[in-house]
Amino acid sequence: MFTLQQLKAAHARVKTGADFPAYIQEIKALGLATYDYLVQNGVTVYHDAGGHTVSADAIYPDLSINPNPSPLALQHAISIHQQGQTDFLTFCRQVADAGVERWVIDTQAMLCSYLDAQGNLMVAEPISQ
Repeated sequence: MFTLQQLKAAHARVKTGADFPAYIQEIKALGLATYDYLVQNGVTVYHDAGGHTVSADAIYPDLSINPNPSPLALQHAISIHQQGQTDFLTFCRQVADAGVERWVIDTQAMLCSYLDAQGNLMVAEPISQ
């Protein structure tokens, strides 16, 4: 069973999107199955396969989520972030501007799903292993 402190320590090592695959492998090894990241304020809710849930508080002031989702703008934001061209807060601002309400990481399927405010899938991105 993972703790919030373990998850925060793993996340602290992520500096750019290029670091993300190693982070996912680390939290998966801790027993994390999925997590929901709320773009509006950075609240994260972590889940293991057995129903254990841990929540982290907001990490930045509220962002406005664009009510008109743009998968193309989202794909661009993902691409440049994965190349290490943006920091995490910039990425969050860009995906909010693209209409992303949350993303869901599934460490079993190795998939990151970006959802709009209505819960519609905008982009499903495989996570490198």
